[in-house]
Amino acid sequence: MQKILVIDDEKSILDIFKQGLGRFGCNVEIASDVKEGIKKFDDGLFDLVITDILMQGGNGDDIVRHIRSSDRQSTPVIGISGTPWLLNNSDFDMVLTKPFPLKTLVNAIHDLSLVSSK
Repeated sequence: MQKILVIDDEKSILDIFKQGLGRFGCNVEIASDVKEGIKKFDDGLFDLVITDILMQGGNGDDIVRHIRSSDRQSTPVIGISGTPWLLNNSDFDMVLTKPFPLKTLVNAIHDLSLVSSK
């Protein structure tokens, strides 16, 4: 079972990802802001991080920068954004534009060789 950290400041997005990815056999932990996301990343071992790009109190660039400077810098990071044209960081392994079907995210995870599609 793959362990995935999802960071987003929208509770509905966190709920959808946790439930939806859980159906594909993923163990999903959630964080509702950058500070909590960085703490959970530092305290846990994750196979993948999915983060919103624009959040209150920070952004996905802060998350990916932290991960790339950590001892687990090769952890894949998928950025999700309704405004991908504002993306300033190329350290993401993939960026998905909101809104998107859950199947698109599952395919992206599969493309990163983390889970097999059901």
